[in-house]
Amino acid sequence: MPNQQKKVIFCMAGVLSFVCALGVVTALGTPFWIKATFLCKTGALLVNASGQELDKFMGEMQYGLFHGEGVRQCGLGARPFRFQFFPDLLKAIPVSVHVNVILFSGILTLATMLGTAFFMYNAFGKPFETLHGPLGLYLLSFISGSCGCLVMILFASEVKMHHLSEKIANYKEGTYAYKTQSEKYSTSFWVVFICFFVHCLNGLLIRFAGFQFPFAKSKHTETATVAADLMY
Repeated sequence: MPNQQKKVIFCMAGVLSFVCALGVVTALGTPFWIKATFLCKTGALLVNASGQELDKFMGEMQYGLFHGEGVRQCGLGARPFRFQFFPDLLKAIPVSVHVNVILFSGILTLATMLGTAFFMYNAFGKPFETLHGPLGLYLLSFISGSCGCLVMILFASEVKMHHLSEKIANYKEGTYAYKTQSEKYSTSFWVVFICFFVHCLNGLLIRFAGFQFPFAKSKHTETATVAADLMY
């Protein structure tokens, strides 16, 4: 492939990586990862509410990795509340899982920024054939994609398997008990998903630029090896 086309491909991949890095950094600080609704079971059972009456006992919340906000309703009007994961909810959430989500999000951001630099260096510089060249591009794309995948899996498991929304709704609520009704992944979660997809795309762009996947031998190399074996 001509050098000019390689420059265009690497520049495109670098810009995509840079946008992803900005997106992940922004997503980390927002409360737009999950939107959930929850029912005040205690209040609904006391008055035997059903149908549209249940709306008076439905609360909602949205939260991210560090903070969130919501409204509780138990038939006596709305009660807004705000919360911080650190240090407010340390006793209520699976701390190890939550910290790993934040950790892998940080690694994703750093690897994506480093990948941006590598793509631009390969577009306009004269990279070596090892870590600064195609091998480094493949490695960083793999690390970034893997971290993005782990962030989504860990966060989804924290929400669904550990019932995170329900634990938040019931935090410091001794009188009323709340039950989660619905949960939807919001903007910031899908930003991470898009970044995961972009890193997979970047791997294909590197291959399209004419560089083979790591550890894949070309036919020419295999033929030369076989010929050398026959000679000896």
